[in-house]
Amino acid sequence: MTNRRLMIWACAMLVIASCTGGDDGVTPPVESECPPATPLVIDLPANFPELPNPKDNPLTVEGVALGRRLFYDPILSGDSSQACAQCHIQQNAFGDTRRFSEGIHGVFGSRHAPTIVNPAWVSEMFWDGRAAGLEGQAREPVPNPIEMDLPWPDAIARLENHAEYPGLFCAAFGDSRISQDRVVKAIAQFERTFISANSKYDRVRRGEDVFTPVEQMGYDIFRTERGDCFHCHDELFFATSTFHNTGLDSIVADDGRYDVTGDPADIGKFKSATLRNIEVSSPYMHDGRFATLEEVIAHYNMGFHDGDDVDPLIRARLTRPPMRPGEIDTLIVFLQTLTDPDFLFNPDLSNPFLAPVATPVTNGR
Repeated sequence: MTNRRLMIWACAMLVIASCTGGDDGVTPPVESECPPATPLVIDLPANFPELPNPKDNPLTVEGVALGRRLFYDPILSGDSSQACAQCHIQQNAFGDTRRFSEGIHGVFGSRHAPTIVNPAWVSEMFWDGRAAGLEGQAREPVPNPIEMDLPWPDAIARLENHAEYPGLFCAAFGDSRISQDRVVKAIAQFERTFISANSKYDRVRRGEDVFTPVEQMGYDIFRTERGDCFHCHDELFFATSTFHNTGLDSIVADDGRYDVTGDPADIGKFKSATLRNIEVSSPYMHDGRFATLEEVIAHYNMGFHDGDDVDPLIRARLTRPPMRPGEIDTLIVFLQTLTDPDFLFNPDLSNPFLAPVATPVTNGR
């Protein structure tokens, strides 16, 4: 065998060895292209429980930064015109000021876009609770034909061909591979930092502030049978993981939770939305039918449609005298103490492509 043939044979053996791995025939794992992401630790106030932090998607500085960019980037919509943030506006508690949100084709959805406030502590997402946690929720809007209408394979291809995203995914996940799972995880990480914990109510709870006499009266109405709010909006998050038919219609127009469970008892039931930042998140209810808090309270006071399928907690109002107008006004004064300007104008949650919006003066709230 000539020297030339020996050299070719040796090179071939090296290639084969590199393809088959070591002596055991196992291909060694691919080394990370980037250093491990930096763990993100969020300090919560004393009145808040520990932040849920999934083991398969722990918070990292780089992951949250990537999720923030994806949340505000219209690249994930079919015509690159719409981002998550179009229907979830920070100054409105990441809710929508429109009754129904408009998708990229000019088609409106059938439900009002819910707010995103303290979602890390929420296990069932959407009005009907069909998605498990933030990761489950983040999978749906991109391919939804009414919302962003972009098949996931096309979305991944766009990100792969982008000048910056491969590097951002590498920083967040250790290598530059982009997948639906990683997009969803990054957005979920960012949304997990949507923490509203510094309203006047919170400061009072921590002993840092005190309610005015009117605010205290409103709080007393809220947490007693007089207002009857606390059953479905319990403290600290002013929401529950339960679903209720609140008598909005005499004939149910939207089956709600029933579409998920198939249980006839769930027809017309919807999740209790959080009341945090309720002052700035109108319109209200799953279909955005009420424009003001006065309308919402009037409905629960005595304006609901009674029936056997209406939640017993709602029907109990029929056994008690309705709230007087002055009591309704006082209750609203308390609800305004749930507004958290630090959350609504937190620069870390703002659009990274724009300058942050200045926090307004709030007269102590």
